[in-house]
Amino acid sequence: MRIGTTLFATGAETIGELKAAAAEVQALDSAWTNQRPGGWDPLAVLPALDGGPRELGTAVVPTYPQHPVTLATSALTVQAQTGGRLTLGIGPSHELAMTGWYGIPYTAPARHTREYLEVLRPLLRGEHVRHSGEFFKVDLGLEVEAPAPPVLLAALGPRMLEVARDLADGTVVVWTRPDTVADYLVPRLAGDSRVVVSAMVAVTHDPDAVHESVARQFGAAGELPAYRAMLDRGGLSGPADTVIAGDETLVLKEIQRFRDAGATDFIGTPVGARQPVLDVLAQARG
Repeated sequence: MRIGTTLFATGAETIGELKAAAAEVQALDSAWTNQRPGGWDPLAVLPALDGGPRELGTAVVPTYPQHPVTLATSALTVQAQTGGRLTLGIGPSHELAMTGWYGIPYTAPARHTREYLEVLRPLLRGEHVRHSGEFFKVDLGLEVEAPAPPVLLAALGPRMLEVARDLADGTVVVWTRPDTVADYLVPRLAGDSRVVVSAMVAVTHDPDAVHESVARQFGAAGELPAYRAMLDRGGLSGPADTVIAGDETLVLKEIQRFRDAGATDFIGTPVGARQPVLDVLAQARG
């Protein structure tokens, strides 16, 4: 199982700070950014991280705000700039964000995502795309020469997992536990699919305080329909129930549980002190 971590790109950090953070995780397999309102553009940031792990990923870039031609162009540009280190994680996000923040109709997310990938993947492979569908009409190819990056889909529901199985290289998920990975996610994906699990991790002697803090900060995420359904599948009350918090031994055991469940990748997002978490992630990789 590959081990990575999150590089926060909220916009409050300088590019120099992001570079330093990437250099600190050189011992890991991967480092990931995401699209945060008001934050750095993840695809624009990644080429600046000349140090860091072999794999640089987005987890994730929302699909609705960007035409697939635009995203394919950006992704291949980043792939060329980073020497083939990009893994492109995408997803439809949530109606709250797309309609509430951007004013974009959140129409048929599973059908929209399937058609998005039907356009995106061939463009990334250097093919000329002729497509006329429900959401997109495209007749062009790209001239950017770069290897096609792997594409992961943020897929939580059964229909989205079908799209990931058919058209992506795997899925990237949050707010889940090992039992859900083994019993729900893995059986719905192709045998060679990546199952990338992102979880908050704290090395601490006071796990209750960590869970309470996460519950206060991220409890609202548990009310978003896709996340709520995922939590319910695992019998979890909220996002805080997915946090891995405890001493090094406990954290390593919990990461091993994800490995045993069939996760191919684990992304540990530090909560509280960052360095102890990075140290444990390096141990888990070793």
